[in-house]
Amino acid sequence: MRNFIKKEIEKIVGKADFDVFRSENFGDYSSNVAMVLNKDPENLKNKISNLKSDFISKIEVAGPGFLNFYLKDEVFIKNISDILKTKEKYGSNNLLKGQKIIVEYTDPNPFKEFHIGHLMSNAIGESITRILEISGAKIKRISYGGDVGLHVAKAIWGKLQKPEMAWGEAYVYGTSNYENNKEEIDELNKTIFEKKDKEINNLYEQGKELSITHFQEMFKRLGTRFDKNIWESEVTRDAIDVVKIGLDKKILEYSDGAVVFKGEQYGLHTRVFVNSKGIPTYEAKDLGLGIKKYEMFSFDKSIIVTGNEQNDYFKVLFKTIDLIKPEIAHKTSHIGHGMLRFASGKMSSRKGNVITAAFLIDNIKTLVFEKIAGRGFDNSEKEKIAEHVSLAAIKYSILKQSPGNDIIFDLKKSISFEGNSGPYLQYTYVRAMSVLKIAEEKKIKASIDVKNIEITDVEKILYRFPEIVEEAQEKCAPNYICSYLIELAHCFNSYYSKFKIVSGDAESPYRISLTKAVAITIKNGLNLLAISAPEKM
Repeated sequence: MRNFIKKEIEKIVGKADFDVFRSENFGDYSSNVAMVLNKDPENLKNKISNLKSDFISKIEVAGPGFLNFYLKDEVFIKNISDILKTKEKYGSNNLLKGQKIIVEYTDPNPFKEFHIGHLMSNAIGESITRILEISGAKIKRISYGGDVGLHVAKAIWGKLQKPEMAWGEAYVYGTSNYENNKEEIDELNKTIFEKKDKEINNLYEQGKELSITHFQEMFKRLGTRFDKNIWESEVTRDAIDVVKIGLDKKILEYSDGAVVFKGEQYGLHTRVFVNSKGIPTYEAKDLGLGIKKYEMFSFDKSIIVTGNEQNDYFKVLFKTIDLIKPEIAHKTSHIGHGMLRFASGKMSSRKGNVITAAFLIDNIKTLVFEKIAGRGFDNSEKEKIAEHVSLAAIKYSILKQSPGNDIIFDLKKSISFEGNSGPYLQYTYVRAMSVLKIAEEKKIKASIDVKNIEITDVEKILYRFPEIVEEAQEKCAPNYICSYLIELAHCFNSYYSKFKIVSGDAESPYRISLTKAVAITIKNGLNLLAISAPEKM
């Protein structure tokens, strides 16, 4: 509708840099066109009003150069019909049709814990992926894990010292003892890289296999299915080859036995691509990864989701790629996310400072079990509901903020069935489905063919969903979906309190239709956040 209104205005004023935006208090949409072009708003209003429109009921002048547009009731009623027809496709568009996009996210490393940082990346990456998919893009989900490198050497060294330790604990032990055993662990790192010791190779394969099994369990729990897991060890050859190209082009250079990129001339900093022992670093492997991904998928766009602490790293990396392989660099972008912090301070864990994803989810599940106790659910139902609610609490808390911001996570608020939370959205969906079940039992069918329908804010908010999806896609920002769903849930719950939906009166069929449209939209929105829509809570 925004595009339609803008085109209507442009028929009068021509192409110009003015805005058309949604308005909550002044019509359904507003435009600053008169102000931007310094035109008489009343005269402009009259000219626009003369254009035939099946959508706009009236235009008003407001303030110093704003025009407010009001849509006809029929527009909102027809949209309810469209929602009921399109169902799970409501909100979809073809803005990215034909585009091949890779989204790389989560990226857990074997031999280390799947921690809350991975949870952050997974929630944001999966949601962005789903928003791109509903916009018509052909998506490939990629997880890139570090199965070689110093962290592996630290873990294996720790395991050799303390065989009884789990791999995550062995890594922590190796890390804490690295400075006192640096030479030994560095040499072990080279042995692992060269695969020249059978015992070490077996230990390595054992640890990697156990890690991958755990990661797959976590991906399934989080509702993520990756199209391809690429490992660091797979891109080593690509890394060496691209470093040679960089040296030949004098983009990379030798320094104290290592190969480096001196970024200071570009306002960046120096990074090492091959260390003094001849081993490619993360930087080199990420160069190789970019090339490998392009060779595998010939993408139109590649998006990488990691923590903010890597923002400066990616600036250097992208500049290096731009100088070596510009056709890849121009199609690649990085989205940095903040940290997950706890409102109550540090969260204790048996693993010290490492809060694992499973530990956090299970702690929240304990609170949810307490919350739903006595509601008549059997153990199987309670387990299922607690899992759904726990994941909704975490994911929504992460996604409601702009991706670059830190998250202040409050365990109790996160599981609230009221207010700004994922479980509140789930609860609203359950309420709507309960109403529809009652209507079905009473054999009252949904219909929009009802006279004298009173258009409420619910219809108007429902109408905006496709535009919200478009904004979220353009900005790779799931928080737009979160804000929208909360607004819709609040509005529907107010509607539920005001009207008896299944009353049997003349307006009941329409109210049932509206409730069904709300349920469809909330479920579609939750799906874009990778949050389930349970029918019991």
